Amino acid sequence: MAAEIPFKSGFVALVGRPNVGKSTLLNALVGRKVAIMSNRPQTTRHRIRGVLTSEHAQVVFIDTPGIHQPRHRLGAYMVEAAEAALREVDVVMFVVDATEPGAPGDRMVLERLQQVRTPVFLVINKVDAVAKPSLLVTMDKLRTWYPFRHIIPVSAKDGTQLAELTQRLVEELPEGPKYYPDDMVTDHPEQFIIAEIVREKVLHLTREEIPHSVAVVVEQLERRPDRDVLYVNAVVYTERDSQKAILIGKGGQMLKRVGQLAREELEALFGLKVYLELWVKVKKDWRNEPAWLRRFGFEER
Repeated sequence: MAAEIPFKSGFVALVGRPNVGKSTLLNALVGRKVAIMSNRPQTTRHRIRGVLTSEHAQVVFIDTPGIHQPRHRLGAYMVEAAEAALREVDVVMFVVDATEPGAPGDRMVLERLQQVRTPVFLVINKVDAVAKPSLLVTMDKLRTWYPFRHIIPVSAKDGTQLAELTQRLVEELPEGPKYYPDDMVTDHPEQFIIAEIVREKVLHLTREEIPHSVAVVVEQLERRPDRDVLYVNAVVYTERDSQKAILIGKGGQMLKRVGQLAREELEALFGLKVYLELWVKVKKDWRNEPAWLRRFGFEER
């Protein structure tokens, strides 16, 4: 009689400098969008959990904010959140960009890894964008940095080696319970997901200082089962009146476009009609205000 395969479970942190594709990688590993994506640095502000469940294992991925040199209290919170994740997981995935390996920001992350006692995987992302000879040179260079448990080149964009990465991660996890139901891919509440999707659309449609100064709060969320409709009232906060004017746009066109894109994605996600009402308000210098950071969910009370 064949021995029963033990169930394995655990937590895996994705760390790296900003803009190396951690959120895209998380979404690809889980198979669903659980983290917003943008080509702008510091898109991820919170620790995002994505859950991958198979017959014999459950991997809980934690996508952390990019480790960087903070310039305000929000930035400091983001770095602290990333560093805290290193102490709470079973495996660390250090993600670097194959097109920019060994950037100064990578060295900053390495300094944090010196205190880590858990296995560290070096995951070289975006290999679809580099030639194989160049990738081999990069791998030889980076393996001298740190005693990585594994070095795995992947592409979150086209799925290259993601199955291999998942298999290696499961091998490192301890035997354990199933923390989440089989059909759960993230543990964040609906309000958080809605706010992040609205913020993602702002990131895509605006530029310069606007994306970094924006926070979104869902003020009202009402589901009406009899009409199969979700009513959402959300506020987009920014720091200056000039930014508010840009976010609203001429004749309200920018805000209308943000709302349209967010609504379309929310309807596909929730499978029902969504009425989304957006407002823009100014809260000067909120990124340095502890009370407002707590209100936006960035600091513990």
